[in-house]
Amino acid sequence: MSSEKFGLISRYYSNYSLWSMFKAKNLSPQKLAGFTALILSAIITLGTLFIDAPWKVVLIAFVLTFLVSYYLYLYTLQNFIYRKIKLIYKFIYQTKASKREEFFNKNILPLKTIEEVSEDVEKWASQKKEELDNLRRNEEFRKEFLLNLSHELKTPIFAVQGYIHTLLDGALEDPNVNKVFLKNATKNIDRLCRLIDDLDEISKLESGEMTINGENFVIQELIKDVFDTLSLKANTKGIKFNVKKGCEAPIHVLADKEKVRQVLINLVDNSIKYGRTDGHTVASIYVMDDKRVLIEISDDGIGISEEHLPRVFERFYRTDRARSRDIGGTGLGLAIVKHIIEAHGQTINIRSKPEVGSTFGFTLESGE
Repeated sequence: MSSEKFGLISRYYSNYSLWSMFKAKNLSPQKLAGFTALILSAIITLGTLFIDAPWKVVLIAFVLTFLVSYYLYLYTLQNFIYRKIKLIYKFIYQTKASKREEFFNKNILPLKTIEEVSEDVEKWASQKKEELDNLRRNEEFRKEFLLNLSHELKTPIFAVQGYIHTLLDGALEDPNVNKVFLKNATKNIDRLCRLIDDLDEISKLESGEMTINGENFVIQELIKDVFDTLSLKANTKGIKFNVKKGCEAPIHVLADKEKVRQVLINLVDNSIKYGRTDGHTVASIYVMDDKRVLIEISDDGIGISEEHLPRVFERFYRTDRARSRDIGGTGLGLAIVKHIIEAHGQTINIRSKPEVGSTFGFTLESGE
């Protein structure tokens, strides 16, 4: 290969390398300062060649120009542009700089490329957006909760108020209505007391004040106790209780027995409320692995539409408000159930279809 061709190829690759470096998106201040100093040095060197300066002068001019240009440009970048970037980082972290952060600002930050700073800012912006979205969701949830709570409180309070005012206006002397009005007022006061008790219980569960006292017991025996407790209520609708065939063999679980009883009472009571007349409530128990047992309570009642399923465990959430209030309840039962199961470190889920029925399943730690 001739020296002329070699020179052309060398200049081509040299120009390509410089142009690639210039186009690169990850230029550091050092690279940018070096690239700029190289251009300035080349221009000055060409100027000295035109005046026929000795090669030593040309070389000294190139070196001095490069060094002065490099450090001047680097100083300008780090002390002007990166001072602005430092302000951006202060705004992002919103904390007074510690010694570690001061070291970062002096030694690490100047080495960061503009793209790396941009990525940090975008990451911070993404985190802030997520925080704002969570705040908006929490605010919407808070508004909805307060609205639902006010409705739940107003219904029994206004009913009691109406009965008492009617009695004071003269109905107290009428033996045909006074006892009826007093009984109705008492029912609404009882409903209000249940609501306050449920609110107090769910507050304790959420704050972690309520302790879980684990004990080993047979889950089928507890289910049968709950069935016996609610049998009279079930008989009014002709609903029959039973344990699924193949699930009768005793299975031990390790949990707070009274809390689990409360869970089962809520779920079985719901199966009665929303079950069809002459229907069935079935309990199923499965050993999932060496650590967990799955308990399911199923009914063949009205079921729940798919769009409501993700929210059935929310406080005061009702799929049909008018029907739910007629049936009774505080709207907190399933929320309490969820908190009790989660306090055990376990999970609860629901499967349902309108006019087919619902199945609530939760896990407990195996006691065997």
